[in-house]
Amino acid sequence: MNESSSRSLAVLDLGRMAYRECWALQQRFFELRSAKRCGDLLLLVEHPPTVTLGRKGARSNLLLSQERYVSRGIEVVEIDRGGDVTFHGPGQLVGYPILDLAELLPDLHGYVRALEDVMIRVADSYEVAAARLQGLSGAWVSQDGAVEKLGAIGVKVKNWITMHGFALNVNTELEGFATIVPCGIQGKGVTSLARLLGRRLDMAEARRRTLASFCEVFGMRSRQAPGVAELLSACDWPAGAPPEEARPALSPGGGLR
Repeated sequence: MNESSSRSLAVLDLGRMAYRECWALQQRFFELRSAKRCGDLLLLVEHPPTVTLGRKGARSNLLLSQERYVSRGIEVVEIDRGGDVTFHGPGQLVGYPILDLAELLPDLHGYVRALEDVMIRVADSYEVAAARLQGLSGAWVSQDGAVEKLGAIGVKVKNWITMHGFALNVNTELEGFATIVPCGIQGKGVTSLARLLGRRLDMAEARRRTLASFCEVFGMRSRQAPGVAELLSACDWPAGAPPEEARPALSPGGGLR
């Protein structure tokens, strides 16, 4: 990927955002990237407690009734990515790359391996030895005879444009994973950097390290996007389309509504 070293990557840090709101934002940028009206983009975000079920996910991997998920404050969302079921929550750093792989890396398996490499490098920067596990996607750690997942991957790629992405457990409260069969994989646990290191980590620093690793792996240079509204305004809108019709409505917090 050295040939793409001059490629620019806009980075939008969304802070904490509800899953459905962020998904709508992803879809909008996916449409714009598909139409070549914006460049490559990385969304970084934390979600409130949410269980997501991929398009081929088995509902049997949801271990609670809908009522019990609601009582625990966990939203369940069926989505259009690959993979099975996973949990998102505060302290988990989620990255949603909106990229044109035809120009960057026209290899779906290579793209997944690259996302794994991003998370493995972040773990290494904290002196945590993470690795791939044959036959399974993600970043994994082995400790005391147990193999546990540190970071998960679930992507959607259409006409080489990507959305969804990776989720790295930094300070994640892991109890949420007990409400599902994570990724539909029996007999394997889930862990976090905080659990492995015995201390909570600074999320801003984790974001910096993740962005640096992403740019290293994909050979890109990052630029911080000023905000959702500003980034959408900078896109190349269809000729003659009035801004109020071409652009989605924005909530006061900067997300879509």
